[in-house]
Amino acid sequence: MKKLLMMTAAAGLAASASFAADLPSRKAPPIAPPPPPPMWTGFYVGLNAGGTWGNNNLNVYSYPLFVNNAQFGNPAILDSAVLSGAAWFPGGNSGGFIGGGQIGYNLQFGGSFVAGLEADIQGVAGGSRTFNSVNAVPVNGANFPVSTFVNAQQHLDYVGTVRGRLGWLFTPTLMVYGTGGLAYGGVSANFGVLQTHFNNGGQLTSGAATGAVADTRVGWTAGGGVEWMFMPNWSAKVEYLYYDLGDVRTSPSALFSAFPDGRVRYGVAPEMRTSFRGNIVRAGLNYHFNWGAAPVIASY
Repeated sequence: MKKLLMMTAAAGLAASASFAADLPSRKAPPIAPPPPPPMWTGFYVGLNAGGTWGNNNLNVYSYPLFVNNAQFGNPAILDSAVLSGAAWFPGGNSGGFIGGGQIGYNLQFGGSFVAGLEADIQGVAGGSRTFNSVNAVPVNGANFPVSTFVNAQQHLDYVGTVRGRLGWLFTPTLMVYGTGGLAYGGVSANFGVLQTHFNNGGQLTSGAATGAVADTRVGWTAGGGVEWMFMPNWSAKVEYLYYDLGDVRTSPSALFSAFPDGRVRYGVAPEMRTSFRGNIVRAGLNYHFNWGAAPVIASY
């Protein structure tokens, strides 16, 4: 009887142990580590350098004012003066070196997207072009043409932008982005016109006019780039931008062609028009004030 009771108790203990082993464990699951803070979020400042080039035409127009028919006759001289005073200068690949700085803010969201706002300004060295032209138009086919000498210059003094940026993280440390917004720049242009004419009697008439304009122009810009976070808080970028600052024109006082004794033979009104559009390619270096973020620079 004793043996039977002991065997029954042992069997009960074994069954209890087997049942307990089948029960779900009450041990708490491991806590997942928090995601790393977004390394791109925050303010940044930096420097940049590169080049700019454009292909802008410059045109000089001439409009008729009057000819002194009562005293000197031959009204055809006015048409010849207008035709001779017009000049068209084709654009060329003019450009210069640029250098400056930028400041901005990024917000990383959705894991792989970065939106931001950036403002920059750059000085331009060598961003000027000079144009020269000599035109001669006969008066009624005679061998006494109206000759016009034109000298003109255009110059981009500085250029800056205020742009939005939207990027995608190709890797945690490499971003490709598009950008666009407002462009502004300091521009200047000037020109001079000199006209001369000998009449049948060998008498010379001449007149000159100059004009200049200096302005801060506002337009638009668009482009894109690649930025690489190569170590904590530091990134490097390469960027392309197209900018359009619009057209500039200037009209000086009228040109009066006169004899040496001051008698005016005719008058014309010259005008210069030019545009400021171009391209920027530059490299930049940024320091990011992303406090609290501890970016882990991955190796690939």
